[in-house]
Amino acid sequence: MSNLEQFDSNFYQSNYTIDDQEEHYNDSDTYGSPYGPRNPRASDQPQPAFVPPEAVMSAGYTGQVFQPASTSAYYSPSPYVDGFDEEPPLLEELGINFDHIWQKTLTVLNPLKPADGSIMNETDLAGPILFCVALGATLLLAGKVQFGYLYGMSAIGCLGMYALLNLMSSSGVTYGCVASVLGYCLLPMVILSSCAVFFSLQDTIGTVLALVIIGWCSLSASKIFISALDMEGQQLLIAYPCALLYGLFALLTVF
Repeated sequence: MSNLEQFDSNFYQSNYTIDDQEEHYNDSDTYGSPYGPRNPRASDQPQPAFVPPEAVMSAGYTGQVFQPASTSAYYSPSPYVDGFDEEPPLLEELGINFDHIWQKTLTVLNPLKPADGSIMNETDLAGPILFCVALGATLLLAGKVQFGYLYGMSAIGCLGMYALLNLMSSSGVTYGCVASVLGYCLLPMVILSSCAVFFSLQDTIGTVLALVIIGWCSLSASKIFISALDMEGQQLLIAYPCALLYGLFALLTVF
């Protein structure tokens, strides 16, 4: 039993220390390692030299703290900065001018007033659409649903007048201008349809009133056409087909 204890004590005793392990580690680095050199310790790495902050600031940065240098050399001014200020208003881009609409309306309401050809030659459809919808609305109040007939007769009538005016005038006219003039001259017909809401027009008074409105519309339209197209002396020739067209609208209103 004593021999076994002596064997155990001799087995666990050794002269190997931690210093020997470090020397063995350094020797392996000296003579080379099959896995390449190991990373040096932090104490063996070279320390960077101290550079004063004044040298760093004066080397590349010339501004001040919290005040960056000018960026005009890097960013050029955009040409779209003042683009919104120079754009025209939306109504002007859409071709809606309330002053011209009011002047055209007054020209239609007063057949004896001379028309301004520069204004009447514009393609303005805001007023004609408004008056056409108003005519359909007043007919609807009178119990007549005639929107399809109104739109169909308006399109076909404008197309016929466009062809006729291009044959009669030397300067020519656009389809939009014809539709604009004929649409503005529907305003007296809106007055007639408004009267049909309150009383019947299928009598002598209604017939006379319808004839007066037809003459009013055709006279206003022919006056505007001869002023815009320089067709002096041809007003009666233009008023006749206009009277036929507005007579169809009067038939829808009366009956």
